[in-house]
Amino acid sequence: MSAGPAARAAELRALLERWNHRYYVLDDPEVPDAEYDRVFRDLQSLEQAHPELLSDDSPTQRVGALPLDAFSEVEHRVAMLSLGNAFEADEVHDFDRRVRERLEVDSVRYACEPKLDGLAINIRYEHGRLVQAATRGDGSHGEDVTQNIRTIRSVPLHLRGEGVPELIEVRGEIYMPKAGFEAMNARAREKGEKTFVNPRNAAAGSLRQLDSRITASRPLTMFCYGVGAVEGGGLPDSHGEILRQLGEWGLRICPEVKVVQGAEGCLAFYADIGRRRDSLPYEIDGVVYKVDNLIQQRELGFVSRAPRWAVAHKFPAQEELTVVRDIEVNVGRTGALTPVARLEPVFVGGVTVTNATLHNEDEVRRKDVHIGDTVIVRRAGDVIPEVVRVLAERRPADARAFVMPSHCPECGSEVVREEGEAVTRCSGGLFCPAQRREAIRHFASRRALDVEGLGDKLVEQLVGGQHVHTPADLYRLDVNTIAGLERMAQKSAQNLIDALEKSKHTSLERFLYAIGIAQVGESTARALARHFGSLEAVMTADVETLTAVPDVGPVVASHIHTFFQQPHNREVIDSLRKAGVQWPDIAIEQPAEQALIGKTLVLTGTLGAMSRDQAKERLQAMGAKVSGSVSKKTDYVIAGENAGSKLSKAESLGVPVMDEGGLMTLLETGQFPQPTDRS
Repeated sequence: MSAGPAARAAELRALLERWNHRYYVLDDPEVPDAEYDRVFRDLQSLEQAHPELLSDDSPTQRVGALPLDAFSEVEHRVAMLSLGNAFEADEVHDFDRRVRERLEVDSVRYACEPKLDGLAINIRYEHGRLVQAATRGDGSHGEDVTQNIRTIRSVPLHLRGEGVPELIEVRGEIYMPKAGFEAMNARAREKGEKTFVNPRNAAAGSLRQLDSRITASRPLTMFCYGVGAVEGGGLPDSHGEILRQLGEWGLRICPEVKVVQGAEGCLAFYADIGRRRDSLPYEIDGVVYKVDNLIQQRELGFVSRAPRWAVAHKFPAQEELTVVRDIEVNVGRTGALTPVARLEPVFVGGVTVTNATLHNEDEVRRKDVHIGDTVIVRRAGDVIPEVVRVLAERRPADARAFVMPSHCPECGSEVVREEGEAVTRCSGGLFCPAQRREAIRHFASRRALDVEGLGDKLVEQLVGGQHVHTPADLYRLDVNTIAGLERMAQKSAQNLIDALEKSKHTSLERFLYAIGIAQVGESTARALARHFGSLEAVMTADVETLTAVPDVGPVVASHIHTFFQQPHNREVIDSLRKAGVQWPDIAIEQPAEQALIGKTLVLTGTLGAMSRDQAKERLQAMGAKVSGSVSKKTDYVIAGENAGSKLSKAESLGVPVMDEGGLMTLLETGQFPQPTDRS
């Protein structure tokens, strides 16, 4: 084989490794993802054309092809020891005192770093090449997870730079960033699959998969925090400098690492990280202090299975056990009903917790939470505490299952949960006290009734001061009441009264949008107004009639129908009309002009007589819904020249197809032609 393909493969590998390092280690992407993918595919194609070029350290070979039967055991050359813990400042001062007394010095320099909540790993490089990775295990023996570690992009397959020892064991923490954890759990919930309790469990479970393809699909990364065995080369004589050197060799180092002086420096670092803990992109459960000087580390030695030269200063626990005393339902500002666990008070995350969210009815069922259960509750910073897991083995005989109420606990209106939705909602939008602020803010917004000057802070004062309970109460306000509010005066109060008076003259579509029916946005409100022409017609329409409106499906139709069935909502609407809110009725378009109502059409290919956008506008004017994709619900596909995948899908689903001639007939007569025969 000529040198050409081999040289090209080496060039592409070097390029990909550099880009990987910039993206995953330095967090400083050099090229767009599309360019990376293009070069990656070029290398794949080259290796497929020349199999003799394949090597297991190629960027294309990170994911193993076959699952393992089991993990083999690895004996650590240098034991992976645990750390002693400190929980109070006095314990940190005691640690520093013991270190100084043993070393017979007045002050000690410490390397400080966040204590990541993940899984410890030992990665061995020989001649700069990754050859093995093992979990901590019992400290002496761990599991060989090399195949899985290779899938983690922040772990280099080759070390870079000069002076790399012939053998070096790099130690670090495999963890899952908060954003990746939340996204992964969200996808699992959408699919009805089991979610992970916390990022640490997610990282550990992901790394211990026998199928490396599963590990590769998980958002894992690594920070290095030290070394194990080193042969055939030297390292700096301080911990901080070792980490800097590892970074130069292409390994990922936590940017929060800092070298400080004495116990006070350690405690200042702890306080600083503690303040910023919730904003960090990863979970930590404390910080670690290590004597920075390696000679001093060796002099201090070890006690039992922990070094005398390091200690972990832990944060208050973020997870604790407690008992669910009751499950109540809160109604949010948008009408969402959220089950809330009332807990036996427990100190967690630095505060006493008495309530925890259960999110929605599905989550209660999935986690199988009963009243009386012992549960793990988690609190992270300012995040609302949540129940993460039930200890089913501790369930008492009198435990009770949760039942979602059929009526809103705030206003008594019916609650609605549409098929396919996770959230249960109160239907009393205009009346429900829990939804007052949001309902009034929305009613007065620019695209609704456009009450100029009625901002969020003023709405807060009006609702909080019991001046306004429903949107209709806005029109009962007087100048003196408004002028008495914070930051208001006679002139600004009169301006608001004038704006309210002006807002009484509106349109039907704006009013339908303003009253806040679930999932009825501006376009749906416009479609309802044009289809029915009057509010009375909309209010009396049944679900089947509503679904005949373009862009109104069964779920939205159900929301609309339920909203107008609630007596409270009808009372508020009646009060608004009595207050003078009015609009002109709309002349309903003649059936001939709306011949395609309820029909879904798809345009594909190139048309000769007009553009596809022009055709779309004309079809929509006749009441059709013009979709961008073909499904079983599509009534017709209109195929111009060079029609592609949409035509193929229509044929595979048996959806009728017409050509441009058929389109012209449809536009002229409102009648569908015979489907085009393309056999």
